[in-house]
Amino acid sequence: QVQLVESGGGLVQPGGSLRLSCAASGATFNNYVVAWFRQAPGKEREFVTAINRSGGSTWYADSVKGRFTISRDNAKNTVFLQMNSLKPEDTAVYYCAAGNYYSGSAWVYDYWGQGTQVTVSS
Repeated sequence: QVQLVESGGGLVQPGGSLRLSCAASGATFNNYVVAWFRQAPGKEREFVTAINRSGGSTWYADSVKGRFTISRDNAKNTVFLQMNSLKPEDTAVYYCAAGNYYSGSAWVYDYWGQGTQVTVSS
């Protein structure tokens, strides 16, 4: 079992930056691929980015490429999402998820955090 807790969300102006964290406990963290998904009101949950066990491979949705960066610190059992050049359309609840292999589909991931709200507005 893995417990995931997200933090770092908040209100930011367009063009601003935020750094989200996903802290894990309860299992060997570097056994898992970790992903970020987001869900805006009235929309389906969508894939944002993912990182493999070692941190050597990453994947991004086209909508965030060049603006968001995922990284992990296995010694601290934490995954980070650095979000730059934020746009109003990035507004959503952001969830981190852990699973045994990479996919852009939410159903593949076995463990989920409770989510953190990101609002991009002037």
